[in-house]
Amino acid sequence: MGINTERDIEANLQIGPTDTGMVRLFIDAQGVEIPMDFDPEEAEEIAEEIRAAAQAARSVTR
Repeated sequence: MGINTERDIEANLQIGPTDTGMVRLFIDAQGVEIPMDFDPEEAEEIAEEIRAAAQAARSVTR
């Protein structure tokens, strides 16, 4: 499965700070819970990657 493979899986995503100063991405999908913690600098890098991907997606013609 790659980035362009569509799947029919429903998932919930929560993003927020933890009480230890980390940024948590929490994914809940079909009974599986995945907590992913990042330090603030890593979280900012991820946010930049998401912004860049959104910009690139805008340029894709359908």
